[in-house]
Amino acid sequence: MLQASCSADKEPGRTWPIAAPLLLLDRAPARGLVPRSSMNLQIQPVNLLTFLTRSSIMCSMNRLSRAERAAIIRALVEGNSLRSATRITGRSINTVTKLLVELGAACEAYQDEHLRDLRSDRIECDEIWSFCFAKARNVPEEHRDEPGFGDVWTWVALDPDSKLVASWLVGERSPEDCTAFLLDLASRLHYRVQLTTDGYGAYLAAVEKAFGSQIDYAMLVKLYGTDPNEDRKFSPPVVLSEELRIIQGDPDPARASTSYVERQNLTMRMGMRRFTRLTNGFSKKVANHAAAVALHFMYVNYARPHKSLANPYPRTPAMAAGIADHVWTCEEIAALLD
Repeated sequence: MLQASCSADKEPGRTWPIAAPLLLLDRAPARGLVPRSSMNLQIQPVNLLTFLTRSSIMCSMNRLSRAERAAIIRALVEGNSLRSATRITGRSINTVTKLLVELGAACEAYQDEHLRDLRSDRIECDEIWSFCFAKARNVPEEHRDEPGFGDVWTWVALDPDSKLVASWLVGERSPEDCTAFLLDLASRLHYRVQLTTDGYGAYLAAVEKAFGSQIDYAMLVKLYGTDPNEDRKFSPPVVLSEELRIIQGDPDPARASTSYVERQNLTMRMGMRRFTRLTNGFSKKVANHAAAVALHFMYVNYARPHKSLANPYPRTPAMAAGIADHVWTCEEIAALLD
């Protein structure tokens, strides 16, 4: 999820091309990105709370007042595309894009620092699919098998009690990224938790490496199929059966679930236009994609009250988790750039 690290353990052969004066970042063993040199047009596919560090875009952002930045943020976090946000706010597409990139870095850095020592009892993990540039089958030959083109997966760890997104990672659906994601998650938890994941096989080795024996782990395997009574072309698959497998420790079967994190997937698709299916609002650059994810989770964790978090209401996931004492405003999120 969050990207911050103190060593640069490079993975050879995996670079994500991006246009713009962004920073070259390396993967660290447990979490994050390490800036190496500015004005390099490549970034290593780290995925922990993914994002790039600040760049020369900062001077451009200072030309907008905090209120003007907040207006753009409100448009972006409520599911509007970049061009829709430009029409709503009257700002240019370049201004909106630069703000997204710069603010994504600031949101990632803030959460990387503050999502620590979390007192969670349970964690649910899942992966959500999206794509950049083009769907995998339509990626040009010169970009085939190049990270950042085609399928992009976002790994999400959710506390189902506080609804806090404790960690995320933007990258590939691979054993390497699964391990990096869980290592980062483990570094943020205060004590032993009950963990539930879906049936993706890479979780088995990754959980062992990240948590060792200090975990109560269950895997919920769901079998999906088509509804014979449904004729619509774009109908989602339905769950035909479920199998709960106790992998390690002593998890409570009654509390083993991935329903909350799967519902969070819907929040992501509704809150970020680039995740919405069957539109042309998909990400063209993986750097912008990662920035949008960082901004989204900043808003969901700190500024969007959750209706299930009553007594008292309103409360955000960050308040329920004890890492914030009030509901943030978009102006406060914008102030992260000051």
